[in-house]
Amino acid sequence: MTSRDRVLTAIGHREPDRVPIDYAANPGLDGRMKRHFGLDPGDDEGLRRVLGVDFRRVGAPYKGRKLHADVPDRQVDMWGTRRRWVAHETGGYWDYCDFPLSAATIEEIDAWSMPSPDDFDYAAIAAQCRQFGDYCVVAGGAGTGDIINSTGMIRGMEQTLVDLATDEPAGLRYIERKTGIQLEIIRRTLEAGQGAIDMLMLGEDLGTQIAPMISLGLYRRHIRPIQEKFCQLAKAHNIPVMIHCCGSSSWAFEDFIEIGIGVVDTLQPEAKDMAPEYLKQRFGGRLAFHGCISTAGPVATGSVDATVADCRRTLEIMMPGGGYCFSPTHQLQDNSPTENVVAMYETARTAGEYR
Repeated sequence: MTSRDRVLTAIGHREPDRVPIDYAANPGLDGRMKRHFGLDPGDDEGLRRVLGVDFRRVGAPYKGRKLHADVPDRQVDMWGTRRRWVAHETGGYWDYCDFPLSAATIEEIDAWSMPSPDDFDYAAIAAQCRQFGDYCVVAGGAGTGDIINSTGMIRGMEQTLVDLATDEPAGLRYIERKTGIQLEIIRRTLEAGQGAIDMLMLGEDLGTQIAPMISLGLYRRHIRPIQEKFCQLAKAHNIPVMIHCCGSSSWAFEDFIEIGIGVVDTLQPEAKDMAPEYLKQRFGGRLAFHGCISTAGPVATGSVDATVADCRRTLEIMMPGGGYCFSPTHQLQDNSPTENVVAMYETARTAGEYR
């Protein structure tokens, strides 16, 4: 099977030749993996090929003007969010900070600079699709259509939850503006792909480790309608939708199914009602799964043998009848030993074969 055939067969709830494989890691671990396999630091494609990854991402590069001024000791992106470097004992990460729109009025939200859909190079999409040949080509990502998480990055998480609970006009206007721009970017991206894009990916963090982050009613009032617009767009292009959704989120899966989401990513097995057995029993045959290999589990904290055992157990539960793609729950972190990650992917390629 080609990678595209393998993924589409699996998410169609049929058994392919082997379980599809995906990969995500932060820069520190990613660099170690490339050194382990003797690859150049920038050879992302070489590493994916070595690991047997079946997915490739495409996106239109931004070509517009700089929208927000630099801030000392910060990274500032095109939306105006800010990040600072926070070191820890095994590396570090860029953490969102400052929250420049935390107290913004609706007038200030309206005046805030955001990228125009006109300022992206959609001509690059076709070339990217040709480059990735027979792989499963994915548009969008965890930040596409994402409301709670990405709004929290610029308004602060507390204010974002207050915005949703109280229908705060400024917060809702920010959400409306950003997701409207993203929807148009995705529309043009799918059109530029001319049928070579195989999947749309969205994102929305809906749970903590122990419970939902918001009520089902609040989800249906503010988040589901926006997700539905992206799903309708994907349906018009006859492609499936996958959503990245952290924490205890299975309480929303029935709604996902209703609006046309077919694949759920992340699947943190340690969160409430997210264990692979629970998901497979309750939603198997109606949702496909992508993830479930915890980045806080044995791959980070255990031995090679424990990592292999964890991966094998997950495969044994999730593989029967198709409907599963092997992937870490999030980016693999600096605290994961290289040998554990290597063993993780070796297990996926061998124990993931259908016989």
